[in-house]
Amino acid sequence: METKLLAETANKLVAPQKGILAADESSNTIKSRFDSINVESNEDNRRNYREMLFTTNDISQFISGVILFDETMRQNDLNEKSLVSILSDQNIIPGIKVDTGAKPLAGSDSETITEGLDNLRERLNEYRELGALFTKWRGVINIGESTPSPYAINVNAHALARFAALSQEAGLVPIVEPEVLMDGDHTIEKCFEITEQTLLQVYKELEMQNIFLEGTLLKPNMVLSGKSANSRANTREVAEQTVTCLLNCVPPSVPGIVFLSGGQSDEEATTNLNSISQVARELNAPWQLSFSYGRGLQAAPLKAWLGKDTNKTTAQNSFFERAQLTSSARQGLLK
Repeated sequence: METKLLAETANKLVAPQKGILAADESSNTIKSRFDSINVESNEDNRRNYREMLFTTNDISQFISGVILFDETMRQNDLNEKSLVSILSDQNIIPGIKVDTGAKPLAGSDSETITEGLDNLRERLNEYRELGALFTKWRGVINIGESTPSPYAINVNAHALARFAALSQEAGLVPIVEPEVLMDGDHTIEKCFEITEQTLLQVYKELEMQNIFLEGTLLKPNMVLSGKSANSRANTREVAEQTVTCLLNCVPPSVPGIVFLSGGQSDEEATTNLNSISQVARELNAPWQLSFSYGRGLQAAPLKAWLGKDTNKTTAQNSFFERAQLTSSARQGLLK
């Protein structure tokens, strides 16, 4: 394991002003997004859409890396240039989602375990050869009346650490993503409690499995009220609860934290990131705080694109504006 290179890559991914584009939507997720604009989800349309994002002029000012789906990692543009090299040529780091999704957890009625550890070592070596320099794995934790159970938290934390160990063995920086979902009517205090439990267990497992933390990134949820809560916490409270929770759980040796947008609207994800960045500065948080947004960066350009080449420039301008705005929020500069 080349620890120096892992640390260098991790730090480049959270370079000041920059964040990560999550373009790793599964086949079902990208289909639902294309359905919303009445575009067929076929291989050509998926390539054209992602190529449109990746070739936006000067986007590397704000985007340090892109998480890809397996299909995209193998695709070429119409000139037979790989989408991976289109990114690399702009000094944007290509990464890959390597989990195979959340499946029902045996022994639990309603919880899930993320799968994909089978043959992961071999797949990671192939992805490295295809040009990936980092990886991502998402564990899903749901808040309900009787969930999450310690069992679900423990097995997902263990899987995240196994993924991280295999990634670092292959020379790839793991982005560890334990997502506590915002679905439900729970309070922000409940989200804080469950997020704290989850993160503490994740870092316990990472330590037990000898993970080089300087060569990792964390991709957590923000601490939020449930989406359908009667009275949702304001952005300042979200920021204070989120940063406090992270200070309680995340070792200072982790170089950066890249928040997921997690079902928030574009505006909510941006506003909350801006406040979190400001509070983190006030509390002298030791890590770079950044973003790894999918919908939070893509919703506007997707609506502008509508599957038409004639809309490409408009869609790219929309993507550039979202990335620029999110970069400002990542620095706490929005008014």
